Amino acid sequence: MVGEPAYETGALLRNPPPWRTRSELVRMMTRRVDLLAEALGFECERTAGWGLAQAVLSAWWSYEDHERCWEESIACAEALR
Repeated sequence: MVGEPAYETGALLRNPPPWRTRSELVRMMTRRVDLLAEALGFECERTAGWGLAQAVLSAWWSYEDHERCWEESIACAEALR
């Protein structure tokens, strides 16, 4: 397969453990982006951008399927923004 290697970080970023507050989610996403970017040699902005794109896509698919978890995906996208 050929494609953007940083794309694969999106699934990990949008599947966080339970969080209670927006600031907790932002801290968690920031830390994950920093760790992934450093370990994989990607820019933080690129890693966060792919995470944001995948979170929005995940939210849309969930919304289309009438699932409730779309709101969690949007929260992840907002935290990565």
